Amino acid sequence: MEKNTVVELGGRDAIADPLTEMLRAGAQQLIKKAVELELQELLEQHGERRTDDGRAGVVRSGYLPERELQTGVGPVTIRIPKVRAITGEPVTFRSALVPPYVRKTRSLEAALPWLYLKGVSSGEMEQALKVLLGPQAQGLSASTVSRLKQVWAQEYRSWSDARLDKERWVYVWADGVYSGLRAEHTKLCALVVIGVTARGEKRFLVIEDGVRESTQSWREVLLKLKARGMNVPELAIGDGAMGFWAALEEVYGETRQQRCWMHKTMNVLNCLPKSVQAKAKQALQAIWHGKTKADADKAFDLFLKTYEPKYPKAAQCLQKDREELMAFYDFPAQHWQSIRTSNPVESTFGTIRHRTKRSKGCLTRDGMLHMMFKLGQCAQKKWRRLRGFDYLAKVITGIRFKDGIEVTEFDQIAA
Repeated sequence: MEKNTVVELGGRDAIADPLTEMLRAGAQQLIKKAVELELQELLEQHGERRTDDGRAGVVRSGYLPERELQTGVGPVTIRIPKVRAITGEPVTFRSALVPPYVRKTRSLEAALPWLYLKGVSSGEMEQALKVLLGPQAQGLSASTVSRLKQVWAQEYRSWSDARLDKERWVYVWADGVYSGLRAEHTKLCALVVIGVTARGEKRFLVIEDGVRESTQSWREVLLKLKARGMNVPELAIGDGAMGFWAALEEVYGETRQQRCWMHKTMNVLNCLPKSVQAKAKQALQAIWHGKTKADADKAFDLFLKTYEPKYPKAAQCLQKDREELMAFYDFPAQHWQSIRTSNPVESTFGTIRHRTKRSKGCLTRDGMLHMMFKLGQCAQKKWRRLRGFDYLAKVITGIRFKDGIEVTEFDQIAA
């Protein structure tokens, strides 16, 4: 009997790539907002038309049936609004961005990444939207584009000033994100903070412009977080950038510090020749993979004894943050995977770095922040709650943990 080796591939039409899903959702929201602004412009043009009792003579009247635009990243559902003239001649709303009967965009697969990179920068939105929908967007007015950019900017400002005292923030991750884009003669950097609530929900708290991750820049970020009502977090996670930690000690001095093991590993390996990096990496992983702090200390000392005689810079790089690298052992083991690294920031902005590293264009600082904000909001919708979120309440109430395990009253008495 012959064995059937043909594998059925199901769901070929589905889009499994999270980045593609993010781009498609972003395109849908962008088109929706642009169409709404076109409609608002039309209503303002007929603003003088009034009924005898003073009501508007041209008003909204529901939506046309939904239709799909076939794009390079899959179908995007759109709804075009309708208007009705109560007085005078009939009025019909025609979107310049999405004309009637258009069912397919042109060159969208190449246009969407460019749209997110350039679309929010000053003076670039109109060109980006024309690339998005081809010649059909030629009628798009400059005022509509300008108002669309203002909407994005207002969303960012409202989000940046939103109060934070309605939630209890337990952990925060901080990092400086260099996008690869430049403004004038300076490499653009965004200071990013992500927090996790008592319910385990991760959210962006800050995406701000920074100057080389300086202490002053981070101080301004943390002071603004405090002014917005953020409580003292139990733990802050980040790389070895001294600017953030110095500012943290000033503003949130009671917060414990955890250095990112991914960043530390890369920094230590950079002090070693390539011929020994593979073994050294395994030795470093043995430290933070230790089941207990005692196991980690043994692996830590072994690394220093092995590499310090010949490579003192590598040993010094590791030794200087020893206490901060081991802080995670005093928190629930269920959280270790999340709090040992600044991966929540790194993974989210990895796609931004990927798409900007080859860019030679110049993006305004506000444009960069708005672009990162929109991408971040899309990514945030897909985040899962922190693993072991039910242990966060114990962390908040001050219950002690040793080697990731809760310390009971009996254990304290025995100690």
